Amino acid sequence: MADRLIACLMDVERHVSSSGWDQPARLFALVTTGTLLEVEPQLKGRVPETMPDALTAIEQDEFHATDDLFARLAAIYWPDTVEGCAIALERAFLPPEFEADIPEDPDQAAEFVMRHPSKTDVRVVVGVLREGTKHGLARLQSNPDDLLGAEDLVPGLADALLDTFRSEDT
Repeated sequence: MADRLIACLMDVERHVSSSGWDQPARLFALVTTGTLLEVEPQLKGRVPETMPDALTAIEQDEFHATDDLFARLAAIYWPDTVEGCAIALERAFLPPEFEADIPEDPDQAAEFVMRHPSKTDVRVVVGVLREGTKHGLARLQSNPDDLLGAEDLVPGLADALLDTFRSEDT
């Protein structure tokens, strides 16, 4: 299961990277290619038909992250045809030795990090499957040739994505 998720996340990361840096958060539904071609037969020939259970990412153009990304994700419910989801987003962070200097106020903290000479910009692509598989990829702007990956790269974000698969009744 993880292999096809990782392959799909790598495709998403390549797609997002092709637009450069300084992008808003982008959300993707992950569906099996076979299901996609059943539901949208006009895509035959436009979507690579490698294996029917391979995952295809479909960008959710109407998604706009708010100041509270986790609250925004909590409002999402996927139909049964969606097998997983992924999000690509950019963040700036500081080395641990500067954490004590970060202001308490969230707006001031964001401004402080953005202006700090030691900040590092990172793009993460985190994805999950409905059955619980999760994985994350990260690319540092300062080292764009390396793509880092791990199951629990951004655990809180992966958990928030998994929560989008709860039923609307709960």
